[in-house]
Amino acid sequence: MTSFTGNWNYPTSVRFGAGRVNELGAACAELGIRAPLVVTDPGLRALPLFADVMEIAREAGLRAAAFSEIQGNPVEKNVTDGVLAYREAECDGVIAFGGGSALDVAKAVALMVGQARPLWDFEDVGDNWTRVDAAGMAPVVAVPTTAGTGSEVGRCSVVTDEAAHKKRLIFHPKMLPERVICDPALTAGLPPALTAWVGMDALSHNLEAYLAPAFHPLADGIAIEGMRLVARSLIPAVRDGRDLEARASMMAASLMGATAFQKGLGAMHALSHPVSVAVGSHHGLTNAIVMPYVMAWNEEVIAEKCDVLARALSLAEPGFRGVQAWILGLREAIGIPHTLADVGVTAAMAPELAPDAAADPTAPTNPQPVAVDGFRTLYERAVSGAVGG
Repeated sequence: MTSFTGNWNYPTSVRFGAGRVNELGAACAELGIRAPLVVTDPGLRALPLFADVMEIAREAGLRAAAFSEIQGNPVEKNVTDGVLAYREAECDGVIAFGGGSALDVAKAVALMVGQARPLWDFEDVGDNWTRVDAAGMAPVVAVPTTAGTGSEVGRCSVVTDEAAHKKRLIFHPKMLPERVICDPALTAGLPPALTAWVGMDALSHNLEAYLAPAFHPLADGIAIEGMRLVARSLIPAVRDGRDLEARASMMAASLMGATAFQKGLGAMHALSHPVSVAVGSHHGLTNAIVMPYVMAWNEEVIAEKCDVLARALSLAEPGFRGVQAWILGLREAIGIPHTLADVGVTAAMAPELAPDAAADPTAPTNPQPVAVDGFRTLYERAVSGAVGG
């Protein structure tokens, strides 16, 4: 794995490579953390992997406490409970350990430990982020154990507002963790289905960022290479979890997608967020299901970019048709269902879900504008399986 090891300073300080979780103590020391709250999910906390990481922390002289009261789609209570745990254990920093849910909660906890305002006051709307008392934020070391969300290099957290039945983005520039440890060996035990779902999440981030209409060649370049890594490595990672070369490539692709999508996302995420709230489906899986339907909706305005992408991926068929065929083939190869009906969505739900999709903050950067009626049509197509155009 020598060629898959490196120290990067973009978009933050990243230690990348198998075995580098052993540098957890050093990363904490660089931020002055002596008593971290290790935020993870309940499933991961029950595994030997978590016990190993807690032992690494203790051997480094850290007085580490653990918090794992987190749902698959995190809610406000998970954050407030985490803040209470932080204060009760007299912590001075946060280690975010796990998948996207754990990382999102950890970053939100680190934000909220020093705030007097409620969480929703910091929703990513307008200049709400300026309300944050940045001096009260705790330092964060992020250690992802999946390769999909890229939350380890993100500046926001996705939290469900149960009262409003919607997902909200909590944002502040300093929510970007100051230290990240990307150790692909931590993902080796990820089950095939979850590997597929989070891998398709990474693809959706790179793909939507690349297709977003803004001029941002830096993001486009990162996104194209991220998709090339997915094309090369997702199927091998799903088929053989111990393939550390494939795991490393997917971990890099995940990080790259979250870096690139500062440019914008689109209708895949706008459709996915309300569905995850309504039926509790995995975010990456939902993105994977709606992907070809959104691609078909955008076909007219993404042809030129698909020409470039098809060449970058060395696809047998050029242009949009080649990219769409690749997406459909990739989904089939890794067991992604074809319709939203497979995760419990019905056509009758479309009128209820569509307004929330249209109001989602990711909707405005879709290449082809989508109003409420358009989102209703997309939901109906994704339920019936008619990819359309």
